[in-house]
Amino acid sequence: MKKRLACTFLTALVVIALSQLLSARAGQDNKTSPQSPTAEPAKAKSGDVAVPAKASIDEKTTPRPTDAKLQKLKDDIHIGTSIVNVTVSVTDPYGRFVTGLGKDHFELFDDKVKQQIEHFTDDDAPVSLGIVYDVSGSMKERVGRSIRALRRFIETSHADDDFFLIGFNDRAKLVQDFTTSGDNILGHLMFANPHGSTALYDAAYLAVEKVGQGRQTKKALLIISDGQDNNSRYTYKELRSRVKEADVQIYAIGITDPANDTLAGFGRSVLEEVTRMTGGRAFFPNAYNEPELVEICTRIALELRHQYSVGFYPTDIQSEAKWHKVQVKVNPPKGLGRLSLSYRDGYQSFKKQ
Repeated sequence: MKKRLACTFLTALVVIALSQLLSARAGQDNKTSPQSPTAEPAKAKSGDVAVPAKASIDEKTTPRPTDAKLQKLKDDIHIGTSIVNVTVSVTDPYGRFVTGLGKDHFELFDDKVKQQIEHFTDDDAPVSLGIVYDVSGSMKERVGRSIRALRRFIETSHADDDFFLIGFNDRAKLVQDFTTSGDNILGHLMFANPHGSTALYDAAYLAVEKVGQGRQTKKALLIISDGQDNNSRYTYKELRSRVKEADVQIYAIGITDPANDTLAGFGRSVLEEVTRMTGGRAFFPNAYNEPELVEICTRIALELRHQYSVGFYPTDIQSEAKWHKVQVKVNPPKGLGRLSLSYRDGYQSFKKQ
């Protein structure tokens, strides 16, 4: 009897031990076996980039992006580059502004390589504008007429333009900081007493620095002078270098008298070169013809309001060139005749030298 009980007890112990061993092995197998994909993936937050998980799907059945889609992605991404915006004025053979052209009418070239136009607008955009006014002795007999012309310029400008005034004779001085009131500008000039020498280069340099502080994206300067500098600390070479790197259009009205001034030609060449570099223009009305002077001021104000802005991302961002030559071509609809373009013809490299 005792032997039978002992055998029964030993058998029970063996059964229990085997059961525990089998349970432990089953639990280990469950930890290593893959789970069924029953849970839905979390929704991506707005702005997140979805990263696909690894999958064992056959590559033949996985849809791949087309070449067109890949090119679209490539075109939309411009890593380490900046857009180049070119402001273009278009006139017909009669000097009238040509409006209504579209993006497809323009072609852009960077160092002779055609570029894709990424930005285009012909909106009447406001401008931050500096008026650089000569109050040296050579302007003594011309101030009254130029002030009346300047009033017309301000009246024709965009309502949201903001202005500042720099006056100069022996030295350049900020007479009026940025203001939206044209009367504030004209009020200072009404009491001008022209005298002394001419620090034109200093005044233009100061204006280029100042206009960058304007609240409007578009920047411009209007210089009213005879162009004959004789008292600046900055040299003409330094002024040219600063103007070349600045994103500002410069217009000039040369108040000269070639019949009585032997240096009129020199002053004219200075104003022509400085304005041409920026895509602006210089005008030289008869010094004693007030209606002509008023007409030119009106024309400049209207030109600033009837311009195209054409932009591109440079394709050759690794170029070693410090200066890039830009060319703009226009292919107008039939019937407009030969058109003239005025624009800044280059830009400084974005690559650090």
